[in-house]
Amino acid sequence: MKVLPPFSFPLFVPANRPERFAKAAASGADAIILDLEDAVPLDAKDAARAALAADFIDLPILVRINGADTEWHEEDLKAASRLPIGGIVLPKAAELEDIRRIAAVLPVVALIETAQGIAQARVIATSGHAARLAFGSVDYSADLGCAHVRDALANARSELVLASRLGGLPAPLDGVTTGIADADEASDDARYARSLGFGGKLLIHPNQVAPVREGFRPTAGEVDWARRVLASGDGAASVDGAMVDEPVRIRARNILSREGTETP
Repeated sequence: MKVLPPFSFPLFVPANRPERFAKAAASGADAIILDLEDAVPLDAKDAARAALAADFIDLPILVRINGADTEWHEEDLKAASRLPIGGIVLPKAAELEDIRRIAAVLPVVALIETAQGIAQARVIATSGHAARLAFGSVDYSADLGCAHVRDALANARSELVLASRLGGLPAPLDGVTTGIADADEASDDARYARSLGFGGKLLIHPNQVAPVREGFRPTAGEVDWARRVLASGDGAASVDGAMVDEPVRIRARNILSREGTETP
């Protein structure tokens, strides 16, 4: 079975806009998702499929195909499977059989974006067929009829983090920030996602790459705290007036590993 390559900040690019592929490759994203689904008009589906390419970047390339219940699904999967890509992003993932069938061809990122998908998240994550989960927060909001705000989506986000942990999968990818001009919004959303346990975030514009990367990077204060925690020894100790033991030190090591700092 092929293994999904590691990445945290994949950038969507409409597959019917091949002139944007090179710009996406130069954006600083660590993976590219060529999109055959929502970003492509109905009358451009065939052209988008024909424009798929995998020779414009050395980083992982994935393809978001159209859903299993659409007329384009099978042709999308056939076209994608002919290319040396890292995996398939399956939208509105909910049916385990669809994921199993695609996983026989390429690793699957199960994009959870419906109530049914959230209800099945633990089954999907523990099935051995999905390589990673991702949150389609905008579609999920539309499915539930709720606002696209943190309070309304908190339970769904936490469920994906828990399901991924239960299935031994990499931490899931959070949904997109819809605003593309406000770097502070993107970095703040990334910090929030990191605080919940997400391992990365889906991106829709090159402007979002740098602020999202920054949002997932530990702050100077967190790094300083982590170093002091690990310098406190290996038993119960007090740091900043709080009790420290091994679970706290595990968190400190995780912080320093994300920073790329050697732990004591």
